[in-house]
Amino acid sequence: MTAVSLEHATVPADAGEVTLLIARRVEPGHEAAFERWAQGILDSAAAFPGHLGYGLFRSSGGDAPWFLVHRFRDAEACRAWQESPERAAWFADCRGHHHTEIARRELTGMETWFAEPGSTRPAPPRWKMAISATLAIYPISVLGSLFLVPHLAALPLLLSGAVVAGVFNVLMTYVAMPAVSRLLRAWLTP
Repeated sequence: MTAVSLEHATVPADAGEVTLLIARRVEPGHEAAFERWAQGILDSAAAFPGHLGYGLFRSSGGDAPWFLVHRFRDAEACRAWQESPERAAWFADCRGHHHTEIARRELTGMETWFAEPGSTRPAPPRWKMAISATLAIYPISVLGSLFLVPHLAALPLLLSGAVVAGVFNVLMTYVAMPAVSRLLRAWLTP
């Protein structure tokens, strides 16, 4: 897929944020009309209170879907958009665009680490996500205590804590959680 527009490309923290992922199949020859419609609905949603960003991902070709992504501050902001007259107006004006929703997922917090691109399977149970996160955090904590923390001893507590949190966050997001979720994939989502 090729990114067309993406704002606020950070991974949601487990602070109540909601990521809404919608897959739509577009009939061949109607891609331009769909893209105009999709950009309009995304721009309309972006004006809503609590909307944090969006993305539109084109189909990789053939029968592969297009993806629309919205991020909201919380479930209430997401619900307000989904129940809004503005959204209803966009869907009332989509006849002739030849596209169909084929999947929809709401991801919150840690679920985004376990979502497989293009998959519509639900996230694993929270207890499995907690075990997986613990398995990812443990080696980072041990190695950080051995190699990083001793070098930060001279810094004020708040500054050293910020450095540790930043390093741990980056390692969790880009190294540990992808590796653990790959290794445990069969157990997480049998």
